[in-house]
Amino acid sequence: MASVDSLASSLHQRIADALTAALPEAGAADPLLRRSDRADFQANGMLALAKKLKGNPRELAAKVVEGLPKGELISEIEVSGPGFLNITVSDRAITETLAARAADERLGVPVKAEPGTTVIDWAQPNVAKEMHVGHLRSAVIGDAVVKILEFTGEKVISRHHIGDWGTQFGMLIQYLIEHPHELDHKDEREVSGEEAMSNLNRLYKASRALFDSDAEFKERARRRVVDLQAGDEQTLALWRRFVDESKIYFYSVFDKLDMDIQDEDVVGESGYNHMLAETCKLLEESGVAVRSEGALCVFFEDVKGPDGKPVPLIVQKSDGGYGYAATDLSAIRDRVQNLGADTLLYVVDARQALHFKMVFETARRAGWLNDRVHAVQLAFGTVLGKDGKPFKTREGETVRLVDLLDEAIERATAVVREKAGKVGLSEQEITENGRYVGIGAVKYADLSTSAARDYKFDLDQMVSLNGDTSVYLQYAYARIRSIIRKAEGSSPAAHPELPLAPAERALGLHLDQFGETLAEVAAGYEPHKLAAYLYQLSSHFTAFYDQCPVIKADTPEQTANRLFLCELTARTLHQGMELLGIRTPERL
Repeated sequence: MASVDSLASSLHQRIADALTAALPEAGAADPLLRRSDRADFQANGMLALAKKLKGNPRELAAKVVEGLPKGELISEIEVSGPGFLNITVSDRAITETLAARAADERLGVPVKAEPGTTVIDWAQPNVAKEMHVGHLRSAVIGDAVVKILEFTGEKVISRHHIGDWGTQFGMLIQYLIEHPHELDHKDEREVSGEEAMSNLNRLYKASRALFDSDAEFKERARRRVVDLQAGDEQTLALWRRFVDESKIYFYSVFDKLDMDIQDEDVVGESGYNHMLAETCKLLEESGVAVRSEGALCVFFEDVKGPDGKPVPLIVQKSDGGYGYAATDLSAIRDRVQNLGADTLLYVVDARQALHFKMVFETARRAGWLNDRVHAVQLAFGTVLGKDGKPFKTREGETVRLVDLLDEAIERATAVVREKAGKVGLSEQEITENGRYVGIGAVKYADLSTSAARDYKFDLDQMVSLNGDTSVYLQYAYARIRSIIRKAEGSSPAAHPELPLAPAERALGLHLDQFGETLAEVAAGYEPHKLAAYLYQLSSHFTAFYDQCPVIKADTPEQTANRLFLCELTARTLHQGMELLGIRTPERL
């Protein structure tokens, strides 16, 4: 496993060394190297340096050029404007760097020298409640971030903080005690996710109707909440049945989303119950939290209500009950002290930003977060309908997530079927690819938008073969695989001695940026930058394919070299899409 220096980093080092040699008094200087339209790269660092040292930037740039001999790395270099350096790298350097990437199973992408431990809180459905479109983004973004961080070498621990505690369970459990056969199954293994959810829905509606209409049942349900919180065995056993039934349903939805959720990572609100009293005690004894009107509160200078009065974070209510804050703070203690986290990452709706800001600040004051351990909310925007308003059904209800995914698969299958004849796909392949294309379309639409922004859920656009869609990328990958299959008898091989056509150079330079892009994506938790990179890669490949015959190239060496570019593009696309949680079918 060998990491490969990109052309940009090799060039950066050469120019930095030449700068230091030309201007020793400047010390270590940043050449400010970036990709350019005028050449392959442009270095702008001479301007700031000359200004700082009151020199002439063009003269300094000329001196640096003298220290940068043309050779294996640089083919052309010129001083332009007020001291920019325009640099063209050699064709040989491009091909040799790509050959080194191709020789490595990780495409030359380095593993972090000092990886840490990130605990990421994502995909948080509620027990006994149906998952809706609002649950989509946490799952899709969280899954991609887990994969990207793990690829960089980080130790990642997932936590699915499911809503599995609270007053509604008193109502559900009491109803089940009085109607004991409502959750019985002939055989546990036969229950599908849909059946499990429909059982829970039926129970919820029936218990709710009774709760609202029968004062005596309402009182029994309230007493049952007290039994649950006190740890009464019969009550807990029935509560576990609700949790297990809900998990059958959750896992069926996550399976449809092509996500692997591990049971040990599902630690709901109930998982921190045993810590709540101690969390409150620690906060009160340290003075971080104070009693106000009987409640245990944390106050902040900058958080005030419309009336100008401070709005506190309530850790314990005046009746002794615990709010979300107590659970979230206990989870922080657990994740830092028991799981050894350096970073706590929360993939949570932007509308909860104030809550998490207050929770994180409280944890800092208590010393559970500090300079070594920090918490980040990866806040995401809302899923909107085509009309730009929050996504609802025609009846104005929240859209069921399962319905949404089924429709995406149905639309995508129709698109795959339309093209299937040309490729000769079997019915099984059409069904399988329809699923991969449909789920990929939903994920990519989400991941290609910056998480913080809202995005419009438009299935027509998502499954389109044109534009920035996953289907476009999947077809690019399948097309490359088709070219390689047709080229039997010719093997991909790098030929550094060959000159490169402009489209080959553009594709090669973009392929070389994969590792740097991933480092940036991981550092900022920004999967949309990986999606953008992959879309540009597919566009570069399309231009290359249009302009550079592969199988009918001028010489066998040129065919082998172009097949090598095809192969490396396919591997990079496959790896990048895999990190976004999207499949790349071999034939489409």
